[in-house]
Amino acid sequence: MWAFIILYILGLNVCQASGEGNSTQMHYVKLTIEESVIANITEILKAFVVDNTLVGNLTKTTICQNVSAGTLCSCEPGFIWSNKVCQSNQKCCSNKNCTFTNIPTPMCVLNNAVTITGSIVLNVQYQNCLKDKTSQEYQNCDSKLVREMKTVFSTLTGFDILTIRNYRVGSIIADFEMTIAYSVKQGDLIKTLLLLSRNLSASLNLETKGFVHLSMPPSPVCYSCHPNLTCTSEEDLEVPPLWNLTSNGVVVNIFNGTESEVTSAPTTTSVILKQLSDRWEGEYSCSYTQTSDSNIIIHKASAVMDIALLPNIASTTSPEFPRCQKGSDFVNVRVNCDVGSNNQENYTVTWTGKGLFTAITPSGPSGGVYSGDTIVSCKSTNGSKPQLTCTFNNTCNEQQNASTDVNIIYESDIFCAAEGDWKDTKAGYTAHLKCLNAAGQRQRKCSADGKWETEVAQCVNLDVNRALEQAYIVDVGLGSLDKNVANVFFLLGNITNNLQAINTYANMNASIQVLLSLSQKPISITEESAINNFLESSSNLLEKSLKESWTKAGQSNSSLAESYLSSVEQLIQKANITQGKDKKNIEVEASDCTQGSQCSNMVFNVTIELDSQHPGSVKTAGFQELQNYLPEKGDFEPNSIVVSTTMTTSESKLLESVNVKINFQLLKPRPRDVQIKCVSWDNTTRSWSEKGCEWLGSSKEGSCTCTHLSTFAILMSRYPVNITGLEEVTYVGLSVSVVSLIFSMAIELTVWSAVVKTISSYLRHTAHIHIALCLLIADCCFLASSNPKDLPEMWCKVFVVLKHFCYLSMFFWMLCLSSMLLHKTVFPLHHMSKNAYMRFFLFLGYVCPLLIVVITFLCYNTGAKDVYFSSDTCWLRYSGLLKGSIHTFVIPVGIIVFFNVFSMIVVIMKLLDHPINTDKSNENDNEKKAAKTAMRSVILLTPIFGVTWIFGFAVMLIDLTAGTVAFAVNYIFTLLNAFQGLFILLTTCLGDKLIREALLNRLRKNDPASTTDSSTKLDSTWKQ
Repeated sequence: MWAFIILYILGLNVCQASGEGNSTQMHYVKLTIEESVIANITEILKAFVVDNTLVGNLTKTTICQNVSAGTLCSCEPGFIWSNKVCQSNQKCCSNKNCTFTNIPTPMCVLNNAVTITGSIVLNVQYQNCLKDKTSQEYQNCDSKLVREMKTVFSTLTGFDILTIRNYRVGSIIADFEMTIAYSVKQGDLIKTLLLLSRNLSASLNLETKGFVHLSMPPSPVCYSCHPNLTCTSEEDLEVPPLWNLTSNGVVVNIFNGTESEVTSAPTTTSVILKQLSDRWEGEYSCSYTQTSDSNIIIHKASAVMDIALLPNIASTTSPEFPRCQKGSDFVNVRVNCDVGSNNQENYTVTWTGKGLFTAITPSGPSGGVYSGDTIVSCKSTNGSKPQLTCTFNNTCNEQQNASTDVNIIYESDIFCAAEGDWKDTKAGYTAHLKCLNAAGQRQRKCSADGKWETEVAQCVNLDVNRALEQAYIVDVGLGSLDKNVANVFFLLGNITNNLQAINTYANMNASIQVLLSLSQKPISITEESAINNFLESSSNLLEKSLKESWTKAGQSNSSLAESYLSSVEQLIQKANITQGKDKKNIEVEASDCTQGSQCSNMVFNVTIELDSQHPGSVKTAGFQELQNYLPEKGDFEPNSIVVSTTMTTSESKLLESVNVKINFQLLKPRPRDVQIKCVSWDNTTRSWSEKGCEWLGSSKEGSCTCTHLSTFAILMSRYPVNITGLEEVTYVGLSVSVVSLIFSMAIELTVWSAVVKTISSYLRHTAHIHIALCLLIADCCFLASSNPKDLPEMWCKVFVVLKHFCYLSMFFWMLCLSSMLLHKTVFPLHHMSKNAYMRFFLFLGYVCPLLIVVITFLCYNTGAKDVYFSSDTCWLRYSGLLKGSIHTFVIPVGIIVFFNVFSMIVVIMKLLDHPINTDKSNENDNEKKAAKTAMRSVILLTPIFGVTWIFGFAVMLIDLTAGTVAFAVNYIFTLLNAFQGLFILLTTCLGDKLIREALLNRLRKNDPASTTDSSTKLDSTWKQ
């Protein structure tokens, strides 16, 4: 006997008490007939009318027959097993035939049957539905609601079952389930919802299954495949579809990405997976959401996809370096192939080997580790290493393998003996250990001579590693790109707030890799929280306490800092920053430039002014501490924070024509004569470059101008500007001066009795000797302290005090000489005694400079190093204009030189003041004689009056970084004053006719030279 289950529809007003349209009700009939009449069954199934009720659409759904195992049933074409059957028996879902043991047997439903689940929010008149189910009030309320709902829903063709599953609070909400045997038009469904909503003053949320159909590839899907998931709807729903994947209880949306491609048409949408992995396993669903007034309809289809995965295999040997013991012929080796504890795939594993003594005996798996044991010979194989291979086959017979060499420590090999966690390791090889509670490995090399080197830990905090893994897959297509990026920055922000969690190079590197990975993705950072997390985490990485984490032992940190700078710059460009963002170590300022205007941003008190002929958005970022990690070459070091300026404009090529002015705040004061460079980061050479940038000079120490946009900084030389040959000229000049001064003093003493005949000559020659003596001692001290680095601090201080005193004393004796000359010139009839002059000279020449030196010494922390004197130069300190001990020397010298110049001018004017000669024929001769007299006076008086030291003030005022002018002034000052002793010899001794004659007479052993001759008016003046 054969059994048929027949579906038919009762029409007209079966359920509808009143309303629009005909009401329908589904009935199912089980018909048992002889096999011989099966062919004629279709003749019976025709529509008929009974008591004004139309019975139509009679259709066979299921054919069943008794078999030994139970009842074998099959669905007729156009029918499938219901969701209830699929849930209870998974095998039935994919098969047309299914065997059942339970009675009654299930039935097939139309493949376009629609199941609707939903909820309806009711008004207070249905509050009794919240009462106990056994109460009469509940039963009346429930019956009333069911009747109202059936009255409306039964107008849908194929309406079958309506069941209210429960009532819950939140207003009054009824959850229900409804089945419609045939496909339903969305317009009809919306019409019924509006009607029911109006009748009950309610709102509904519905989810349909069966209106949309999801076509899936057969499971399992092979790893190398590119499956196409297609979702079709009965009609154009005029709303965009949404794809979801539910995996491990987490629901994510599917978008276009590097691993997925989503396409949509009016009635079709599909997802093509371009690369499979375990993250694409799970339940897929496509849905269309429609809204009508306060009602929501979600048309949804779901299916599960299982993937035949291939593993990532990490193969190792245990022990890592098997050691052959003395007298042993073989050693046991175990190979471990680790596929991860989360990999639940059922693999078929095969083992092969090369150079093994026995076949591999498999064991496991345990915790994702498949193992195999074998025996290896301890006899050397002339460089050929034994090799072990594990091959994994999935259910699609796709395979993945991994091989590892067996590095045997033979009896004659050098090795590092086990130490702590580290086992015996062959010389020249590196041992590896898994990090405990962290991702990565610990490594330790055994040197060629069998000595352990320092351990290198590449252990990454699990939270940091999770953020890095998430950063790599933000754009694969799982989840919204913007939300994925925001989630990564949230993770990174939480991690970097705990500095102890990232205080190693490995964690710092991984954190920067997160930023680098995101910077290379086609993302935009729009959420305010994401922008804050991004800047906060980037700022945290620059904390001073993490300084050591930027450098890997024995390696440069440049690549890490470069990656950080490049990635953060790009992410700032991608971020929707329209106003200032201030973090501890990062500040970002944004402004919009209009055409032809000047934009100005300020970060960490660094001002950036941009002149551009084209409009655009300008963003400036300041980075504290980053300058310490970027590489610098040569004798320059960073002396400012790093500042990056970028501009977004439609005319990208025109960015080359911008003019940028930057006013930096120097991190430490620029010492005098120290060169500064304005630089930008060159990504090509991976170094700082001066190209396109210019320093504005010592008057504006922190100011730069550049002709392009980039990352800018200031580099300062570690050493002052060195003038070529100046040091050599100084030492030669001083040496010549020392010898010249000795000769001067010797000549003075030799001819003393011959030239000293008057008070004026006595005072003049006395001053000459004291000037020469002071200059001689000062020059000797200068030569003795020519290499300050090799001098003890005490000796350096002694030489500074002596130079300070002797140079001052020299100038004060020059003051004595010039004041005497001025007095004799202006007041020729006024006479003072020799003793009065000498008391005045001795006080002025020695007591005054001594007081200045002692007071300066005491005021500057009793002559402390780098307070009173500089240990780099063994001379007084210069700290700026009117700052530093040098001014206790410069100011007195300046006053004296000014007075001496004044005295010299007065003397020259006195010499030129002669009677007017009426003889015009001699007028030219008189003018020439006057010019010669003036010139001779200047030449004779300049060295002894210290006038050449005027150039010293120019040296102080002009910084060596000024260039050619500064170099010229320094050369002139050095030449005139290093050879000052020689000039004194030439002008005061050899240039004086009286001394020359006296010296010649002394050498010829003749009578002393006459003192009555006077060859010039200057000589007459000296004798007065």
